[in-house]
Amino acid sequence: MSDSAADKGAGDGTRAVRAGLPEPVKYEPTLPGPVFAAHFHLPGDATGPYKYGRDENPTWTHLERAIGELEAPGRDDVETLVFASGMAAISSVLFSQLRAGDAVVLPDDGYQVLPLVREQLEAYGIEVRTAPTGGDAQLALLDGAKLLWIETPSNPGLDVCDVRRLAEAAHARGALVAVDNTLASPLGQRPLELGADFAVASGTKQLTGHGDVLLGYVAGTDATAMAAVRRWRKVVGAIPGPMEAWLAHRSIATLQLRVDRQNATALILAQALRERADVTGLRYPGLPDDPSYKIASQQMRRYGCVVSFTLPTRARAERFLDALRLVDDATSFGGVRSTAERRGRWGGDAVPEGFVRLSAGAEDPEDLVADVLRALDESAR
Repeated sequence: MSDSAADKGAGDGTRAVRAGLPEPVKYEPTLPGPVFAAHFHLPGDATGPYKYGRDENPTWTHLERAIGELEAPGRDDVETLVFASGMAAISSVLFSQLRAGDAVVLPDDGYQVLPLVREQLEAYGIEVRTAPTGGDAQLALLDGAKLLWIETPSNPGLDVCDVRRLAEAAHARGALVAVDNTLASPLGQRPLELGADFAVASGTKQLTGHGDVLLGYVAGTDATAMAAVRRWRKVVGAIPGPMEAWLAHRSIATLQLRVDRQNATALILAQALRERADVTGLRYPGLPDDPSYKIASQQMRRYGCVVSFTLPTRARAERFLDALRLVDDATSFGGVRSTAERRGRWGGDAVPEGFVRLSAGAEDPEDLVADVLRALDESAR
């Protein structure tokens, strides 16, 4: 990527389109195709950038540079590593940084796989403390902790915490700070600029946005900590395939276009849902009366594509989902096709039976809103 395109002052669209591209070479593609290689020619001493396919791959390199330029534009002190999934990335930070006897602070309202992570951490002799995301409640648990794990906005409740405040407090106590940036995406929030040591995300969601790639990444500023993450990736082998990495890089080119459309639609949808008497517990950080709005406006550049709300009963929520025509009943979010689900069906989230998480896609806003309102009317009968 040229210096002008990589500059911190470049627009998000310019940066997304140009991110991670190699210097142009005559007759070569602007985005090289995926490199399928388990090994590389390596005569003599084992030096150079590419030695074995579990450790390095040129397709990963381009993608890692692209993500780094989005998470921390204009910075040379940030390293990015890609993984086979978001959970592989999350696990790499937690299990590479923590040892028996350490304490970690997790959110108790985060991604529904975190309770399983807690069980594994505790099995390794690591103390796990939890508190809600909202109200910066994790502050009270930081004394003696080795790592603070933040998820903001939280999934699926959409609470927001003050990353700067929490990071400063954690660092003052000698703790590292990781922020799960999946729901915001790098165009919505830059945790490293807010003081975090790690920005972690599932690239499966809005970053790639087409529902056809499983991917995760970790971006970090501490060379020693990132060396441990890299070593963990090598030991566990949680690496992405070259085709997945290439698809992810190709998809990033449209990230700004998708994010702006989806965020705008999510706000329009939230405003429409606010007028419904049968909808309660409506959450969207971009609504001025949302509990998260004040802090979100201070640290987020975009509010995200996810809206959550509650319908009166489980049966009503299921009828609503069944009546939708433009929204897929699926568990992911951030894709170009809108998705929604009754989140309580998984059993890992403390939400009402009628709680719905809806992710706005790239459909025309008026079509999506009309479909949702029609489905609400039909499901009420």
